[in-house]
Amino acid sequence: MDSLTGKLLIAIPELGDPNFYRSVVLVLMHGAEGATGVILNRPSSVTVASVWNQVSDVDCECEDLVQMGGPVEGPLMALHTSLAVAERQILPGVFLTMHRDHMNQLVSQEEHEFRIFSGYSGWDSRQLESEIECGGWLLCEAEFEHVFESDDEKLWKVVCEHVGHDIMLPHFNHNRDFVDPGMN
Repeated sequence: MDSLTGKLLIAIPELGDPNFYRSVVLVLMHGAEGATGVILNRPSSVTVASVWNQVSDVDCECEDLVQMGGPVEGPLMALHTSLAVAERQILPGVFLTMHRDHMNQLVSQEEHEFRIFSGYSGWDSRQLESEIECGGWLLCEAEFEHVFESDDEKLWKVVCEHVGHDIMLPHFNHNRDFVDPGMN
């Protein structure tokens, strides 16, 4: 399987794990040793400012909610649009940062978009591929707008509709003689 880095994993409605119910996960890294990602649509009840006041002496007034990146505990990380503090590009114009000094710069400015994540989603070698093959996840190309979607509840529905459109479109474009059975 090609690398899934930069792709979206969309949980099917029947996915049994409550950690991923109606979740949209952006894959940050994927290779032979496994995969990591963050859930894009799982806000916590804690603001970035309240967390930052506990972990840093840098002033932060951001009232955005910290996102719950997944069930695995880990360092705070940010997806953002600032090339100056980029540690890794995930998508065109979307970067990952985990370094404290870079994150301090992000939370104290208003020029660049960013989202802060606590925790992450992780899979061992071949685990994610197996879950995809069993039908637990749908795949979709990630887009800039998906990462910074402000309506967390709407994101899952939007990407599901996008996947459905991509699945059905080739059938309509290649079969001009298609007759809708519902029209009988």
